[in-house]
Formats: sequence, C-alpha cells, structure tokens
Amino acid sequence: MKTRAELFAFLDRHAIEHSTLDHPPVFRVEEGLEIKKALPGGHTKNLFLKDAKGQLWLISALGETTIDLKRLHTVIGSARLSFGNPELMVETLGVTPGSVTAFGLINDTDRRVRFVLDAALAKADPVNFHPLGNDATTAVPQAGFRTFLAALGVEPMIVDFETMAVVG
Repeated sequence: MKTRAELFAFLDRHAIEHSTLDHPPVFRVEEGLEIKKALPGGHTKNLFLKDAKGQLWLISALGETTIDLKRLHTVIGSARLSFGNPELMVETLGVTPGSVTAFGLINDTDRRVRFVLDAALAKADPVNFHPLGNDATTAVPQAGFRTFLAALGVEPMIVDFETMAVVG
C-alpha cells in the first residue's frame, strides 16, 4: 500500500499542484469545521460502500451534500448498498475508517472499486481530501484531481445528488 509520501511523489510526477495542512485526526465531517475555515475550496465526505452483489463503491461528495443511500443504488445501477467493512477498506484503498479518501484509489491496483463523484464536488476548485490518513488535508486543483484520476485509469461516474441523476 502506498504511503502519504508515495502519494505526494505520484502527484509530483504528474505535475499536480498540491498543498497539505497537518491537523489533529478528524473522524467525521462535523469534527473538521474549524480546520476547513482555513482551507478554501470543496471539502469532502467519502463513503466506502459494498453492494449486495459484492461490488465496491467509493462516493466522494461535498461535505454538506445529502446522500440518500436507500435510493442511490437505483441511480448508479448497483444492488442495494451498505457500508463496506474496515478490512475490505484497508485491503482495497489502504485506509482505515475515518480516513476514507479519493486518494485511496491509488491503492486499488486491481480496480475493484467503482468511483462516484458528486456533481457539486466536480465543480469545486480546489478540492480537499485526506492524504491517506485523517491527520491532514491535501488540496489539489480540480484539474489536478482529474489528472490524478486519469493517471490511475479511473473514470468517475458523476451524480447530481440533488436530482439523484447521473450527469455528463
């Protein structure tokens, strides 16, 4: 599994501008409100999910976005969704509960996880994610985030959570 330093080296290799703020560990969106005041851009919440057929999903959305998990499966074409267990999270994304991040996709070398991106987050610039641990926040420009995903071969499914529709 990649470390924070390896993540940053990957960003550097792909000429993705990034800045990181170290802070005390944050386990829930609400806990980081003070930290977020110091950082511009879109702040995220990230959900690691598994559907009833075993497909893994990572949802990255703006922190204030409401996600209706009871209806989401009908939008993204999955079986019913529930939270993925911590062991599977470590195995596929290399992160633990409280540290789920789109940057964890760097560890999903077998591409077992399907990535869903909130349409509102897809417009935010910059975007802020934990760099594989919940004791820091890393900001990258939206274009840099898209470069990150493309370098991994990840094509996000973009969902407007207000209308509950796939866009783009």
